[in-house]
Amino acid sequence: MSGPSSAVNPEDRLFHLILALMSSSYGLTKDQILSTVRGYREDTEGGMARESIERRFERDKDSLRSLGIPLEATIPPEDDGNNKNTLYRIPKGAYDLPDDIEFSARDIALLNLAAAVWREGTLSKDARIAQMKLASFGITVDERLVGFAPVISTRDPSLQALRDAIDQGVTVSFSYLKPGDTTASKRTVSPQALVNHEGRWHLYSHEASSGKHKTFLLRRIVSGVALHTEPAVEAIAGVADQALADLEKLYQTQHALIEVTSGSDAWSVLTQRRGTTAEGSHLLVHYTDADIFAEELCSYGDDVMVLEPEALRTQVIAHLTGLVGAHG
Repeated sequence: MSGPSSAVNPEDRLFHLILALMSSSYGLTKDQILSTVRGYREDTEGGMARESIERRFERDKDSLRSLGIPLEATIPPEDDGNNKNTLYRIPKGAYDLPDDIEFSARDIALLNLAAAVWREGTLSKDARIAQMKLASFGITVDERLVGFAPVISTRDPSLQALRDAIDQGVTVSFSYLKPGDTTASKRTVSPQALVNHEGRWHLYSHEASSGKHKTFLLRRIVSGVALHTEPAVEAIAGVADQALADLEKLYQTQHALIEVTSGSDAWSVLTQRRGTTAEGSHLLVHYTDADIFAEELCSYGDDVMVLEPEALRTQVIAHLTGLVGAHG
């Protein structure tokens, strides 16, 4: 088994990885990254198994590329194909915004609000440690890039445990409450990928009892996640892309015809939803999870009326009936 999990959250680790790869013009080797970058350094120094840390690094590289970040990997000519000395970097010029990008006053206000999530200033303690270690390798870094420390949290308490399980390659079990059920069922699965679709986290996994791959919405996990010693079923290459493609296919094929009050909050939100088309007061709106979408529609009150499909209309009525029963 691996050593204790890092206390550094994954978003923090990815952020520092991006900064480190942008701040070195020549590039960093895997050993340099794992021994200096926040999130890897703590696990390396804490005695976590090397293979677990390397799996995390491989997954993080895939995450950067899926975000459109231009990650380069090159082998120095003098190393004659020895990939142990592969150098990783993000060319800063390739990651800059195009010159023709312009922001409106509203855009700038929203960006400023988003920037409030981050602590910015002089070099943080963690960045100083990384800078000193990189300097010991003879590497010069750009202090303006390294001097940030992010603070990001998640509302899904099971997210970190599932990420740890994927890193360690072990099975997990948890209690899962499906829509319409009154009691949760215990699931034991091999976690293979965590993906964010339409602002919600999903676990793509293999369930041994059914022999099928299944996707679980993290917000419906109603217990702690237990990590087992049993090795997980190994994921195939590109599993995260496949999971996202399956969710996107579901989103594109499921749509509802809704009558919405023009000028209402519901109209403002739903008309901006990806793929929505409007004809008069009627909107054709796509969705992934019918139960969650029904909850959202209920929040708009009488500004929204579902016309089709009948199953979604029934779910909305059931939610509204439940609200009246609870608060009426």
